[in-house]
Amino acid sequence: MNFTVTILGSGAALPTQNRVPSSQYVNCNNRHFLIDCAEGTQLQLRKYKIHFQKISHIFISHLHGDHYFGLVGLLSSMNLLGRDKDITIYGPPELNTIIVQQLTLGGSRLSFEINFHALNFKDKVKILEDDVLEVYSFPLKHKIPTCGFLIKEKPKLLKINKEKIKDNKIKIEHFRNLQNGLDIELENGEICRYQDFTLPPLPEMSYAYCSDTKISNKIPDFIMEATVLYHEATFLIKEKDRAKATLHSTTEDAAKTALLAKVKKLYVGHISSRYTSDEKHQEEIQRIFENAEVAYDGLNIDLSKI
Repeated sequence: MNFTVTILGSGAALPTQNRVPSSQYVNCNNRHFLIDCAEGTQLQLRKYKIHFQKISHIFISHLHGDHYFGLVGLLSSMNLLGRDKDITIYGPPELNTIIVQQLTLGGSRLSFEINFHALNFKDKVKILEDDVLEVYSFPLKHKIPTCGFLIKEKPKLLKINKEKIKDNKIKIEHFRNLQNGLDIELENGEICRYQDFTLPPLPEMSYAYCSDTKISNKIPDFIMEATVLYHEATFLIKEKDRAKATLHSTTEDAAKTALLAKVKKLYVGHISSRYTSDEKHQEEIQRIFENAEVAYDGLNIDLSKI
């Protein structure tokens, strides 16, 4: 089982030599997701050696260009490389029109289908579910309709206690029932209680992504006790008036959200190009929420090690 996040772009609207705008790759138990897709995303995928044909779902938080201008280019490259698997895209309803128009006006035809789903910007909504995970969207507070995303593992199976089964007649075909908390009956009629042969499951993990937003008392409830929170901190505290005017967050806002949500680890990103160093961001977030770091392009987050 694996749950990792690669930060492809940790900058705000203007790209710099050190940071490109927002994009993230998530591998959750071999489910391959892309969150936002700024200009240059496909180059970042190549740079960090991510096979982007594996991506099955793309989540676009809102229609500011630094969160989606790379999308049509990525889809076109997927097509040129012979993709034939469908891809599912979640985003604002207008995004589907944008994709279709750009491809049509450029005379492009994709060799695969796009399954488009419009996001709900009023409530927390489950938008994807399978046997191991759930994905939720939830509303943020920005200039235009914007969603955050929460990727959450479902409760895991019990672990087989290898020491306990060594000297018993339990067969491998019994494992699934034991892992599901079911007693089993051996060929000799003996009943084996699942509690005697299993260990507690690994805790389920979750990843919350809060793109552009001003501070909101609703956000902590949407992401409560997430393993990792990625939250924008476009500005330092001294620019709080600028943050308020643009409906963005400061380092203080991000740290307070993490504290109220009781997350294990905070990463801040969407850093304005006006800053040439992360030092002040790091100092300000840790003053409020100690287990916090400033994200950077290429950062790989392994949630199992948090």
